[in-house]
Amino acid sequence: MFESAELGHEVDKKRYQREAPKLREALLDVQEELRTQKSFAVIIVVHGVDGAGKGETVNLLHSWLDPRHMKTRAFGPPNEQERQQPRVIRYYDALPSKGEIGILFGSWYANPLLDRAYRRTKQSELDQSIEAIVRFETMLAEEGALLLKFWLHLAKPAQKARLKELEKDPDTSWRVTKEDWDRFEHYGAFRKVSEHALQHSSTENAPWIVVEGSDARYRELTIGKAIEQAIRQRLDEGKHRKTAAQPTRTAKLVAPKDEITLINQLDLSLKVDEEAYESQLARLQGQLNKLSRKARFQHEHAAVVVFEGNDAAGKGGNIRRIVHALDARRYDVIPTAAPSEEERSYPYLWRFARHVPTRGRFTLYDRSWYGRVLVERVENLCSQNDWQRAYSEINDFEQQLVEHGIVVVKFWLAVSKDEQLRRFEERKRTGFKRFKITQEDYRNRKQWDAYERAALDMFDQTSTDEAPWTLVEANDKHYARLKVLSTIVRALEAAL
Repeated sequence: MFESAELGHEVDKKRYQREAPKLREALLDVQEELRTQKSFAVIIVVHGVDGAGKGETVNLLHSWLDPRHMKTRAFGPPNEQERQQPRVIRYYDALPSKGEIGILFGSWYANPLLDRAYRRTKQSELDQSIEAIVRFETMLAEEGALLLKFWLHLAKPAQKARLKELEKDPDTSWRVTKEDWDRFEHYGAFRKVSEHALQHSSTENAPWIVVEGSDARYRELTIGKAIEQAIRQRLDEGKHRKTAAQPTRTAKLVAPKDEITLINQLDLSLKVDEEAYESQLARLQGQLNKLSRKARFQHEHAAVVVFEGNDAAGKGGNIRRIVHALDARRYDVIPTAAPSEEERSYPYLWRFARHVPTRGRFTLYDRSWYGRVLVERVENLCSQNDWQRAYSEINDFEQQLVEHGIVVVKFWLAVSKDEQLRRFEERKRTGFKRFKITQEDYRNRKQWDAYERAALDMFDQTSTDEAPWTLVEANDKHYARLKVLSTIVRALEAAL
C-alpha cells in the first residue's frame, strides 16, 4: 500500500508560492460555508510514520484555517480519568459538532498498532480492534460526518535522515525522543502492522489517503487540496438535493392481539404486602451499599443502570430507592429528554457516552439511547435506516462498556393500560405530582400497540449475554422496586 508513496514527490518553491495562497483561500471559503450550513462535521485523522510531518501538518492546518471553528485533539497516553473509562469514550469527547472541523492527531489507531508492533498483543486482537474501529467509523459516517484519514509515510532511509535532521537543529531537537528511535529500530514491524491495518480499515466511507512526507511543500499542498475538495464535494451534494431528507414512514406498528409475547405474558398481578416490602427493601439496599463500597468495585468496576418502559411505570420511584443506598458522591442520574440543539449536532450516542461512569461510580439513565428504536422509531423522528442500524451500534457501545468492567443492567418496567390511566389521573389530582403528567402522555397512550411492537423488537435485537434486558412487572410498585434492586445486587455479585 505504501509503494506509490515512496516514488518521490517534490514541489518546487515557485509552484508552492503560487498555489499555497490560493489553496488557503479556498480552504477558508469551504470552512465558512461549512460553518454556516452546519449540515455535517469534518473529522480529519492524521497518522503515520515518525518524522513524516504529522505535527507540522496539524500546525499548518491551524494556520491556514480559522482555528475558532476547529477542534484539535492530540492523543497521548490516557490520563487517570481516561484509564477509568472505555477507550472509545475519549474519542467521543474529541468529536466535532456539525459545522466544525475536528483534527485527531493519533486517534483510535495508535494503541492497537503500537501494541501489535511491539508484540504486546496477538494478530487476532489487532484484527478485532480494526473491526471495532471500522464499525465506529461507519457509525460516524452514517451519522453524516465526513471522515478524512491521512497516513504520512516515509521509507526507512528517509525516516532516519529526517530524525537526524530534526535532532541536529537546536530548535527542533526536542521533538525527537528515545521512543522515536526505538520505533525506528522496529520499522519493519511497524510497516507490516500498519500496512495490514490500512488495508483492512480503508473503506468507502473512510478511505486512507497515503501521502509521502519527505517533501514538506508536496505534503502540505496534497493534504490541503484533498481536504478542500472533499468538503467542497459534500457541500455541493447538499446544494443539489431538492429537499432535505425526511424520515422514512414505516408501516403501522401493531402487536397482534393473539400473539404470545414477552410483555403480554408478564403476570402484572404480582404483589408484595407492606410489611414484607419494608423489610426486604432495607435488606436489599444494605446489600447494594456494601457491594458498592467493596474495594474491587471501587478499583475495577462501575455500573450503568438503564430504565425504559411505559409512561408512569415507576422509573423515578425505582431510581430513588437505588440512590438511597448509594453514596451521593458516587452516582449520577441522567434524565433523557428530547435532544438539545447542541446534542443534535453530534452523533446520536455522543450525549450518552459523555455520562459513562468512571471506576467505582454508578450512572442511572432515566430513559436512554434506546429512544432511537422506541420513540424516534414510532413517532417517525428518524429514518428507518437510522433506527435499524441503531441495534448493532447500541450492542457495540454496550459491549465496550462491559469489556471495560462496567456492569450494565437494563430494565423495562411494564404496567397495564388500566393501571397507567389510573396513575395518570392520580397525578392530576396530586399537587406535587402534577408536573409529571402532560398531554403528551395521553397522546402516547394512543400509540400503545406501536410502542409494544417496537419494544419487542428491541428486546430481540439488544438483549445480549453481557447486557440482557430484565422485564419488570410494575403494576405493584413495591414488587417492582424489590425486583429491580435484587437484579442489580445479583449483577454486582456476579461481577465481583
